[in-house]
Amino acid sequence: NASELLTKRDIVSADIAQELKARAAGFHVVLEDVAITHLSFSPEYAKAVEAKQVSQQEAERAKYTVLGAQQEKLTIITKAKGEAESAVLIGEAVKKNPGFMNLRRIDAAREIADVVAQSNNKVFLNADSLLLNLLGDAEEKFEKSVGHNKKGWFS
Repeated sequence: NASELLTKRDIVSADIAQELKARAAGFHVVLEDVAITHLSFSPEYAKAVEAKQVSQQEAERAKYTVLGAQQEKLTIITKAKGEAESAVLIGEAVKKNPGFMNLRRIDAAREIADVVAQSNNKVFLNADSLLLNLLGDAEEKFEKSVGHNKKGWFS
């Protein structure tokens, strides 16, 4: 086997030496040492070895691609679970304390104000644009602005 010539060179060399000594003994020739100094393979064999190595590398690359996709899947699942839990907690907070939504509006207004303050552009916003309506009718104005009626979003 040609692949064994590379992987088991010492064993193959010893076998060849023993075979040559046995054949030479029939002619009354004594061989003291045999050395394999150069091995050459057919171009077809070299191409086959190279193709095998390429296919092994592609298999390894595919394995790592699959592992990466599995890790990405786990990350997405973990993130989705966290978002779902966050939504449940926010829902409970709104039920327990309606003022929670006002706090969220104030946080959103603060973020908008920070962005506008850092901008070089001049922007004029009223309290409704910043989601702040200190008179308490913000929900009504919001519903009117988005065209939301009491029937629901999809009706």
